[in-house]
Amino acid sequence: MKIKKLLVANRGEISLRIMRTAKEMGIKTLAIYSEADFTAPHVRFADQAVCIGPSQASKSYLNQELIIQAAKKFEADAIHPGYGFLSENAGFAQKVKAAGLVFIGPSPEAISIMGDKLAAKKAVASFDIPLVPGTTHSVQDIEEAEKAASKIGFPLMIKASAGGGGKGMRIVHDPADLKEELARAMGEAKSAFGDPAVFLEKFIRSPKHVEIQILADQKGNTIHLFDRECSVQRRHQKVIEEAPSPSISPETRRAMGEAAIKVAKACNYTGAGTVEFILDSEQHFYFLEMNTRLQVEHPVTECITGIDLVKAQINIAEGNALPWSQNEVQIRGWAMEIRIYAEDPQNQFLPDTGSLKHFQKPEGPGVRVDSGYEEGMEIPIYYDPLIAKLIVYGEDRSHTIAKMKRAIGEFHILGVKNTLSFCGWVMQQQAFVDSTFTTHFIDQYFKPESLDQDAGMEEKEAVAFFVSDYLNIPAEKKLPIGSSGLPSKWKKRNNI
Repeated sequence: MKIKKLLVANRGEISLRIMRTAKEMGIKTLAIYSEADFTAPHVRFADQAVCIGPSQASKSYLNQELIIQAAKKFEADAIHPGYGFLSENAGFAQKVKAAGLVFIGPSPEAISIMGDKLAAKKAVASFDIPLVPGTTHSVQDIEEAEKAASKIGFPLMIKASAGGGGKGMRIVHDPADLKEELARAMGEAKSAFGDPAVFLEKFIRSPKHVEIQILADQKGNTIHLFDRECSVQRRHQKVIEEAPSPSISPETRRAMGEAAIKVAKACNYTGAGTVEFILDSEQHFYFLEMNTRLQVEHPVTECITGIDLVKAQINIAEGNALPWSQNEVQIRGWAMEIRIYAEDPQNQFLPDTGSLKHFQKPEGPGVRVDSGYEEGMEIPIYYDPLIAKLIVYGEDRSHTIAKMKRAIGEFHILGVKNTLSFCGWVMQQQAFVDSTFTTHFIDQYFKPESLDQDAGMEEKEAVAFFVSDYLNIPAEKKLPIGSSGLPSKWKKRNNI
């Protein structure tokens, strides 16, 4: 089936990302938006757009019936869920199919299996996939948890079966804390996912988080597009990703790729998906979960393989066979992505809101910015605080880090606190440069005062920028900014 019109059931940068590829493929696009996103770029970019409801996600971007009604009313053939919102909702995928529409993603059955961590473990158990030692079923009470913990040993992790993103997750070092942490994890899981089920796993010391991108068509062909390193995280959520991973050997890379393909086959997967692994200090890897959607960090894989993952998703949904064999996919160069969140890294990365008073993106060869915002727009409180993704591509890792430093230096954001300066700090750290960092990197090395000097300079330069603009002082009379001897980031714009 040839898709002629695509509804993108999402917002922001991922909506724009999907629509751009769709337009290149000659596919018309239909955007949905909430009242808060009336002026958003993805609304203007689409061929057609329809308001789906109030600002609250539960009444707009999560309203399954209204989204499907919009698709049918405006004669869309297919729905792409992006990531987040309804992207891993098996019930939504089923409703899309029942409405006679194409769901750009895997089957509802595959989403259901991989959406439950315990069900996923059970599905892959017979495929010789390495699993972290732990319970194979949910624990119901403290007595059962204590029995399981005595076999697993401490430290251990409590994890929500039905979700991710760090919710319902607890690390327990002392047996005396098990009861309290179990109750907290179950409460969080119930609140976040509507399911209090949790399970226990052995806690891997000094772990790295490495994932494998896979593609699978409807004709039984499955390939992997190599690996991504995702170990720089806060609250168990990724902040910086790169491809390929600097942490694994060629032998481990091959073994992980083969294991990821087995995971996909375990649930008859079709489309683009990501198999996540945890890696210990001795190159042993263990299956964590499978994300049955496009990942936020998919651009780094596109950079090193030259494959447009959204185009691949659409082609697979149309019933086309993969045009590549495994041997035809090669790693070329190095790519890195930083997520720029409206968060305050000096205050436990708590979300911030406000207006983007200044929003100047970096440019140049090998520099890509994916964003759903423009200068002057408000960062709403209703959705994920991601402002933009900065992706750079270079010939090797050292070149890519150098390019990222340069791009961060050219990226100017004023009006909301954000993680740009934090990401710049990461690029300077020896543990990051030499790839010895783990998922504990932020806890081990980052202190809020690390950004004090940069924050002070930013504030001074911002004040000078707005004052000089307001007063319209001639360039030759403007005073130099900063006492550090470093050139001002505002120098070029103001001709200081």
